Amino acid sequence: MAEQPKLTKADNVSDWYLSVVQRAELADYAPVKGCMVIRPYGYAIWENIQRAFDPRIKASGAQAAYFPLFIPQSFFAREKEFAEGFAPECAVVTHGGGEQLEEPLYVRPTSETIMYHMFAKWVQSWRDLPLKVNQWCNVVRWEKRTFPFLRTLEFLWQEGHTAHATKAECEEEVLRALRAYEDFFLNDVALPVQVGRKSDGEKFAGAVYTLACEALMPDGKALQSATSHMLGQNFSAASAFNIAFQDQAKTTQYAWQTSWGMSTRVIGGLIMAHGDDQGLILPPRIAPIQAVIVPIWKNTDEQAKVVEAVERIRRRFDEAGIRVHADLREQYNPGWKFNEWELRGVPVRVEVGPKDVAKAQAVLARRDVRAKEFLPEDGLVARAKALLDEVQKALFQRALDYRESHTYEAKTLAEFADIVENRRGFLLAAWCGKRECEVRVKEETKATTRCIPLDDAGHQGPCFVCGEPSTCRPVWARAY
Repeated sequence: MAEQPKLTKADNVSDWYLSVVQRAELADYAPVKGCMVIRPYGYAIWENIQRAFDPRIKASGAQAAYFPLFIPQSFFAREKEFAEGFAPECAVVTHGGGEQLEEPLYVRPTSETIMYHMFAKWVQSWRDLPLKVNQWCNVVRWEKRTFPFLRTLEFLWQEGHTAHATKAECEEEVLRALRAYEDFFLNDVALPVQVGRKSDGEKFAGAVYTLACEALMPDGKALQSATSHMLGQNFSAASAFNIAFQDQAKTTQYAWQTSWGMSTRVIGGLIMAHGDDQGLILPPRIAPIQAVIVPIWKNTDEQAKVVEAVERIRRRFDEAGIRVHADLREQYNPGWKFNEWELRGVPVRVEVGPKDVAKAQAVLARRDVRAKEFLPEDGLVARAKALLDEVQKALFQRALDYRESHTYEAKTLAEFADIVENRRGFLLAAWCGKRECEVRVKEETKATTRCIPLDDAGHQGPCFVCGEPSTCRPVWARAY
């Protein structure tokens, strides 16, 4: 790939982001417009996201499954709101094997319909519930404006789907999934998220209500990072997929359902939130390489001794469970390697030169603040482990400080519009709950309700749009 120009984050966040994605070899543009090729380093990040979150899925009792990519068109018509919501984004297959299909097939934009067709076959009795499945897969949504990782025609995600005997169990599952996402973002991605309920105008098509995690990006835009949907009985009804069962009283009931998901846009969020002018800064718990060892030598005599020390240190790190890589490439000098691994966001770097070997020590450098310290070789592992924890916490705190310093309150629409345009960030503004006020705000400022915080106290004074009594105080922002 041709060398890309280096951009500072302050110059233009979008251009900086695109440059980092390519220079750090996370992804490249595909020959199909709007699609991307996830390169090995980018996919390694996704694999670590899977490893971190999948145990939370399985702890809920959900089992892994896989459902077809192609979905009969007629399935989408069974839930009217869902069909209307997804129709503009669907890719449709009309021909196969050189012949026109009897029924067009939708390329999976989400799997509710194909899954619930099967749920209806599998659920007969209350003993079959709860039914919980999750799949890691790809989906296709025909987006008009795309951006690598954050919004592409095809992306990777996990989608969990559950069926329950009662509304109470269903609502408990919706909240459980939201809290699992929140915990993941706080503790693994080092990204503070605002959790809350979507407005009816912003909820998932076909849901009774939607809960979401919203993160604030450094350009002041919100990123919807994960969602959990209370589907109620909208899909299980006899007029939809007829997921009926006999309860303990031998009465026919319809299942209560949820769905919840998170996608590769998480990668885009952590790139944008944590990176700096040098490139990526990866949270240690997600980083494919947590520590890189860079040797320094001038001649072959020095090289042999340094490489021996590097291999010894590498083994110790590996045995301690630290994901480590020793960069022994001879065609690049140490300075070039330092820049390369800083660009790739490796949290900790170990430098070993002839003088370090003579003193049985090494240099330990942290990526986030670019500070160095000299340590005896025997103390490297313990200090590196502690340093990884420090970097993880520091990245979270920095992101939290940014969000808090860019969260504003607005009392009037004029004040709101000024903040959105000139300061940007999260805005807290009381709202009457009427759709017409929400639409007006979007038309005049391009900002939307991101979520109504779960701890929202309710009435917060007059609506900032119409002046009527408010029912809530949502978080508003422009969004990706």
